[in-house]
Amino acid sequence: MSRVPGWLGRLGAGLSGWSERLERRRAEIESAAERPDDGEDAAAGRRRDDGTGGSDNGPDTPKKTTGNGGGGVDDGTGGSPGPPAGARDRTAAPVLPTRPDPASAVPWGMRVAAEAGWRLLVLAGTVWVLMRVISSVRLLVLSFTAALLITAVLQPTVARLTRLGVPRGLATALTAALGFVVMGLIGWFVTWQVMENIDDLSDQIQDGIDELQRWLLDSPFHVTENQINDIAKNLREAISDNTDTITSAGLEGVTVVVEALTGILLTMFSTLFLLYDGKRIWQWTLKLVPSAARPGVSAAGPRAWQTLTAYVRGTVVVALIDAIFIGLGIYFLDVPMAVPLAVFIFLFSFIPLVGAVVSGALAVVVALVTQGVFTAVMTLAVVLAVQQIEGHILQPFILGRAVRVHPLAVVLAVAAGGMIAGIGGAVVAVPLVAVTNTVVGSLRAYADEHGRARP
Repeated sequence: MSRVPGWLGRLGAGLSGWSERLERRRAEIESAAERPDDGEDAAAGRRRDDGTGGSDNGPDTPKKTTGNGGGGVDDGTGGSPGPPAGARDRTAAPVLPTRPDPASAVPWGMRVAAEAGWRLLVLAGTVWVLMRVISSVRLLVLSFTAALLITAVLQPTVARLTRLGVPRGLATALTAALGFVVMGLIGWFVTWQVMENIDDLSDQIQDGIDELQRWLLDSPFHVTENQINDIAKNLREAISDNTDTITSAGLEGVTVVVEALTGILLTMFSTLFLLYDGKRIWQWTLKLVPSAARPGVSAAGPRAWQTLTAYVRGTVVVALIDAIFIGLGIYFLDVPMAVPLAVFIFLFSFIPLVGAVVSGALAVVVALVTQGVFTAVMTLAVVLAVQQIEGHILQPFILGRAVRVHPLAVVLAVAAGGMIAGIGGAVVAVPLVAVTNTVVGSLRAYADEHGRARP
């Protein structure tokens, strides 16, 4: 009879026994992990099964063995003979290593980066959706923001009249009417001055161009009269070739005028209600905030309003000082349209850093074209001197530390605001950053204070 079937049978029986013992060992490990207090009992049971454990009398009890039987017996207390050494080696099951948690296998730095990454993605998506919504209702957002800035200027006057006994409705009407009349007079004055001086300015610009042409002919750059005439001809051809574009821009200008009038009406309407009923509007806004975050937001709101008010008042004072001193300087230098240029400097000063550069460059260009190089250099010196005094003395003193924003943040905010909403966005970008900085600081201080107060 062949030996192969018997060998296969013994192999199958051995594998089955090994599998049963492995399952038993795994069950013992799991039960020992669930019941740490029974670990010693399980270990003692395994030692008895392997024939290496002592009797119930303790580890110091001596064991008696037979000479040729190979099985150990105890001192008469009921122990059974153990298996041979070869059998113990065959029945010893290997200990399987436990697999770690997958999250613990990921490095800590990668886990932190992943956690921060998906949160940043959520924030970026939220900001993108918010920007899309703001772009679709840009006129409404700019009008309401302008109303907030105007309210920050006029609200102290309303509060002062109310303390003097004037009814709040009448105080609001008087203050708003006075403020809008002043802003209207400023716009009318600028338009009137430009229309009055535009003919003289055109003649002076033509004289300046002729003088520049003569200077180029006599300069060491070897520019010929034919080259200058070719440049002038190309400019005229470019203007004639783009007549359709200019006409379409004029038609678009009608739409811009309609939008501007709509924005002015929305601004006036919003300003009236903010001056009259601003406190109740703020209380209604707080009801939209979750109750858990309402105390922190309620504390941050007044601080944000103080920051906005301080910024607007300080910017108005600084812009007025810039306009007066630069206007006087270019007036004494006999630069034409000194008063309209001073008004432009006042208006452009509401755009930090960038507005001062643009308005100063405009004054220097007008001086260069109309009065020559020396007057332009002197105008540049006046503009730089006033702006240096403004940046290092007036702004820190008037605006204070409450609305101090880093210059890099100012430049980035103005650029982003201009890209999103044009000049209006550039004007409101910096006060928005200042208010956001104040709100974030207030919320952080509130969270730290209440975190320390908790036991």
